[in-house]
Amino acid sequence: MPPTIYPTLRYNDAKAAMRWLTDSFGFTEHSVMSSPDGTVSHAELAWGDGGMVMIGSRSDTPSPFDTGRACIYLVTDDPDGLHKRATEAGAEIVMELTDQDYGSREFAAADPEGNVWCLGTYQPAR
Repeated sequence: MPPTIYPTLRYNDAKAAMRWLTDSFGFTEHSVMSSPDGTVSHAELAWGDGGMVMIGSRSDTPSPFDTGRACIYLVTDDPDGLHKRATEAGAEIVMELTDQDYGSREFAAADPEGNVWCLGTYQPAR
């Protein structure tokens, strides 16, 4: 099995974060598991044809798995269309559409808990 990476983020309100990601960028829910108290214990949101991010609720007590704020980069062929979708969904755009010196067209939006999601055409080389 080839090495794979799946960013994992914990939120105070994981259900709201999942709605924000589906509304703003078109993520789709792949699986959602809830705790007895109704919070999200583990969720997987699919991005395009192979990307995945895992989401969970923060713990009431400190946990080594509770993440701080993060910056996540998503590759897309349509940054303009996703910028329009995110703006229409009310996302806070923290960097407008920009043509970068390295050839990428991209923008960035902050989710309701301060994580920054960058979307652009830059594809890292393998």
